[in-house]
Amino acid sequence: MLRVLKRGFLCLICMQLISCNGQTNLVQRNKLSEDFDQSPPFNYKMPKKLSSKDTSPAFKQDGQKILLTGTVYQRDGKTPAPNVILYYYQTNTNGVYATKESEERNMPKNKLGQTHGYIRGWLKTNKHGNYSIYTIKPGTYPSRTEAAHVHITIKDKLVKKPYYIDDFVFDNDPLLTTKKRIKMKNRGGSGVIRFVQKDNLWVGERDIVLGLNIRDYPKQNTNLLNSGKNIGEDIISFTPFHAYGEDKGSKTCPICKYGWFHGILYFVGNNPNWDEIKKWLVFLDKESIKRDEYLKVYFVYGNETNYDKTRRMKELERIGTNLNLVKTALTFIPSFSDKDSEVHLNKINQNVENTIIIYKRSNVIDKYINLKPNQKNFKKITERLDKTSNKYFKLSKLKQE
Repeated sequence: MLRVLKRGFLCLICMQLISCNGQTNLVQRNKLSEDFDQSPPFNYKMPKKLSSKDTSPAFKQDGQKILLTGTVYQRDGKTPAPNVILYYYQTNTNGVYATKESEERNMPKNKLGQTHGYIRGWLKTNKHGNYSIYTIKPGTYPSRTEAAHVHITIKDKLVKKPYYIDDFVFDNDPLLTTKKRIKMKNRGGSGVIRFVQKDNLWVGERDIVLGLNIRDYPKQNTNLLNSGKNIGEDIISFTPFHAYGEDKGSKTCPICKYGWFHGILYFVGNNPNWDEIKKWLVFLDKESIKRDEYLKVYFVYGNETNYDKTRRMKELERIGTNLNLVKTALTFIPSFSDKDSEVHLNKINQNVENTIIIYKRSNVIDKYINLKPNQKNFKKITERLDKTSNKYFKLSKLKQE
């Protein structure tokens, strides 16, 4: 009998603890912080069950309907990250964080007058790392001091606290100037959205890299060699001389003119291995021919040793002619630190053997350093291009934006 009483007493204690814990969690979800800078309201009214797709309360209202979608990757930029929680909030079409008591997600103002309003929500990435937010395009603040944006915060298993990443911002926003783009922190990767149109819906893709440019994020095993922008960041426009190809004789920005679909930038600096370079050029040209308008390839030569513009031009022109290249452009700059062409903004390592960057919608989706020209590595390039050609890939740039 005594054992039974003890067992019953322990069960009662357990039930009370579970009840208290449940109540505590509920309070945390419904208690509004007194200062959002000190304690961001990430959990405020957060549902217990989350999906990889969310529709904001504003989606049913007037305004341009948009879909913000993509994949969340682990720090390598290639491995999908499941079960990552994303929290977003935004203004209405008038640029105001509006409150609305009738809406379930409404956030009233706290003691400091801060609020995220009611156009807000949460998602949890699926097993493929995918997420989708259906909402309306936010308006610019009435002061017009900032470009229109959607705020986003991340919680993943490698960190205790949620952290914010770069806002979703919109490529054709006149307030998103070149100066502002250059100053972006690229937290989680670039937040610049380039819309396509599917019926009446504007679709903007953004892949997110966990921990990228996040201070104090747990360090991962990375290649000691570094060259070029990180996967997830945008390529910065630059203007090399074109020695061979469609734009021969001009200084043309590869990103500005051909940055919409897939592109490959093959950088070689002070240590050219011409036998290997020619193998890469032949493969990349065949790949570009096969993919037609959906892939543009650029060889960017930046050897600063004994640089002479006229000699460099003739050298590359001769190589292109001898290899009978059809679609690949052969370009050059004085060095990768050249400020006149602005190539220096892309942080290419002058002394590695090569840097190969694959981009889509001007955003880096893969990068290799000192990659050898063999069938295994050719297959890597081909598979990456195939894998990132989704149902939105061939849609043209939004003209109504």
